[in-house]
Order: sequence, then C-alpha cells, then structure tokens
Amino acid sequence: MTTKSTIPLLDQLGSISLGTAGIAGLYRETSYDTAQDVLAAAWDEGIRYFDTAPHYGQGLAERRVGDFLRGKSDYVLSTKVGRILKPASEFRAKINGFVNPPPFDQHYDYSYDGIMRSVEDSYQRLGLNRIDILYVHDVGTETHGADAPRHISDLLGSGWKALEELKASGAIKAVGLGVNEVEVCLEVARNVDMDVILLAGRYTLLDNDAANTLLPTCREKNIRLVIGGVFNSGILATGPKPGATFNYQAASDDILARAEELQSVCRAHDTALPQAALHFAMQEPLVASTLIGVSHPDRLRSNMVQARAKPPAALWTDLANKGLIPA
Repeated sequence: MTTKSTIPLLDQLGSISLGTAGIAGLYRETSYDTAQDVLAAAWDEGIRYFDTAPHYGQGLAERRVGDFLRGKSDYVLSTKVGRILKPASEFRAKINGFVNPPPFDQHYDYSYDGIMRSVEDSYQRLGLNRIDILYVHDVGTETHGADAPRHISDLLGSGWKALEELKASGAIKAVGLGVNEVEVCLEVARNVDMDVILLAGRYTLLDNDAANTLLPTCREKNIRLVIGGVFNSGILATGPKPGATFNYQAASDDILARAEELQSVCRAHDTALPQAALHFAMQEPLVASTLIGVSHPDRLRSNMVQARAKPPAALWTDLANKGLIPA
C-alpha cells in the first residue's frame, strides 16, 4: 500500500532526510567546517531533503544550510515559523541546548505579521531564493505550557492565513506543523487544512502515541508525516545501558525494560536496535521521510548504512505479536 499526496513534492523527499539541529551546536559546539562536511556527506549519500529552523543555534543552522545549498537546485528545503530572532544584549555560552550560538533572543509570534516576518528573516539568513515547506514550530503545551492556548489562538486567528497566502502565491509548496506532541496536531487539524506534519519522538519503537490517534486523522485528511526523533534522544541508538536517555531525560526503569525487550526481539532477527528504530516509521505509508540529525559526517554515514539494511518483515510481525508495536 502506498499513499500519494496532493502535493507531489511530498512524494519526492526520500526515505531519509537530514535535520540540522546537530550542525548548529546542539549539546556540543560544531565548527563551520564540520557542519559543511556533514551536509556534504548527506549530499553524497543521496539525501536531498534538508530541514532547518530559526531555533537551531539561534539562526546558525539556517546560515550553514544556506551556504551549502547555494548554487544547487536539486533539493527540498523546509524551515519553521513561530520564533522571531532579535539581537541580544550579550553573548551566552549556551542557550536552549545550543553551544556558543549567535547573540539573538527568541520571541514567539504565531500571528500573521509574525509568520511573515519569520519567513523574510529566514530568507535573509539562508541567502536562498526559495523555501519549499514551512512548519509552524512548537506551538503546543510542551513548549508554552499555560500560554499555549493564546499562541494557538494567534495561529488559527490570523497566522494560518499567512501560510495559506504564501502557498497560494507559489512561494511555498506545502505547510504544516513541526512539533513533538500529538494533541496540538489534532487540534490544528480540526480547524485548518494542512499538508504535512513533522512529528518528533512520538512515532517510534518506544513511543507510539501517534498510532491510534493522529494516524487515523492524517489518513482521513490526507496529511503526510515526516518523522524525527526516531531514537527518542538516545536510548534507541545506544541501547538500554546505564545513563541512556529517553526524550532528553534519564530513561526510567520501565523504559529501560521495554527497550531491553525490543533489543532482544531485534537480535533474534539479526537486526540492530538502531537499525529497527530507523526503519520503524518507514513501514507506515503516510510517512514521507524519516529525519536523522547528526553533528559529524562519520555518524551520518553510519546511520545511512543502517538505513539501507532493511530488517526482515518477520521482525515487525514478531514485535506486533508481542505487543511492542501497534499491530
């Protein structure tokens, strides 16, 4: 079974794509040259879809991605709206997990004017003349807590009109959400038409939150998915070892035990746990691409080796029969 989008571009993203938080110094500083080496390695491996955001390194990821893609034509590029970057009064060694970012502060704005300003600023940082996909970034409670209803109201009240105008004009080919929670996707989908959702961490071997809620809505409304965070911040890459992280926190005993079960079944099918984690979302026809995010070219190449090694079909049957993934 295949799923064809009403937006042809979404059928051309490639099974593996590159997220760019890592090349902007997430958790550890990444030099300009190393960032360009990662991008070049991705290109050499056949990756042609690149996702970025103003949030990543306070604009640094957009600058680095733009430098690499400038002069190329055979690519798809997405960035995000919802945050405006304004000059900060001082440099900070670390902010929002990014090390030594440029001196900017983030200001949330999901209104019509805020989204239009965000797009124009992204064009300037990228130094490119096109952006293919726009995602509304982190509009839910995970980021905003009690302020989330106000931001969602801004988006639905006027912000989405900006996205519709950009798409109608041909400036943007597809619009959607870029989030790490399911409920806000369901709320926005009830109110507007969108093309694609970039969902991080909620459709993985360890977190199937989207399977019984969001996926039926996406099928009904013909919304495609781009899946990020397939390793749930670490444990599905490292395995259930001491110090393993799940969703950016120390993995609980329950999560460690479930990861151990997953790993055991994978081994029985001669499949590495990271390999299964990369391929899990690819089994779903709604998924247009799976994002990987790395900060070194060797890790990119290693991931691509795993991505090309397709697990046996019996693995998914066994995992489903044991209740470890949705049937």
